[in-house]
Amino acid sequence: MKKSIIAIIVTIVIIAAICFIFFMNQQKTPSPSTIGTKTDTEITLNNISNNQTQNANETKEEKVVPAIKETEIAKFSTEIFIDDENRDTNLELTASKINGTIVKNNETFSFNETVGNPTPERGYEKAGIIVDGKKEKGYGGGNCQVSTTLYDAVLKVEGLEVTERHEHGKNVGYVEKGKDATVVYDELDLKFKNNTGYDIKLVMDVTEEKVTAKIMKLTES
Repeated sequence: MKKSIIAIIVTIVIIAAICFIFFMNQQKTPSPSTIGTKTDTEITLNNISNNQTQNANETKEEKVVPAIKETEIAKFSTEIFIDDENRDTNLELTASKINGTIVKNNETFSFNETVGNPTPERGYEKAGIIVDGKKEKGYGGGNCQVSTTLYDAVLKVEGLEVTERHEHGKNVGYVEKGKDATVVYDELDLKFKNNTGYDIKLVMDVTEEKVTAKIMKLTES
C-alpha cells in the first residue's frame, strides 16, 4: 500500500516537472507569428523618425543659396584736394552708407534716401558747401563729391538711367564742368533707375587722396 502511494507521488512529481520544463520552453520560444515582425508602436516610431529625417534633408536643400559672382563694370575716381578733417569725416561717413548697397533690376536708387539727413546727431561736421554759387560752411560739406563720383560711374553703364541730377552753381574743381551732381537733403537728389536686366552692387571707397565709386554686376555663379 505504501509502495503504491510512493509510486503515485513520484509519478505526479515527474509529470509536474515535465510540464514545468515544457512551459518554460514555450515562454522562451517566440511565436512563429511574431518572428520577424514589428509592433504597431515600433512601426509608428520608425515612420516618425524617417519623416523627420526626410523633412530635415528637404529643409537643408531649401536653404541652399546659389553663390553670387561680382564683376566690375564701371569705376570712377575724383581727387581730394581740400585739406579739411571735417570734410574728410563727411566723405567717409557718406561713402560708408552707400558702400555695399544693392540696386535690384528695375529698382531706383536715391542718394538722399540711402545716405539720409547729414545732421550733427548722425556724425556729420561742418565743411565747405556751395550755395547760390557762393562757398559757405554747412553740415555734410563734401557729400557732393561722393554723389558726383557715383554719378560719373553710373554714366559708364548702359541701362542705368539717371532720373534726377543737378549741377552746382560753379565749378567744383574735382571733376570737369557739367559732370558734377550736387545734393541737398529733401531738395536736390541724385537718382537713377536700374534697367540693365541684372542686379548691381555699389562700392564706395575713400582714401587720403581720392574718392572712388565702383559698380559691380551681380550674377549667379
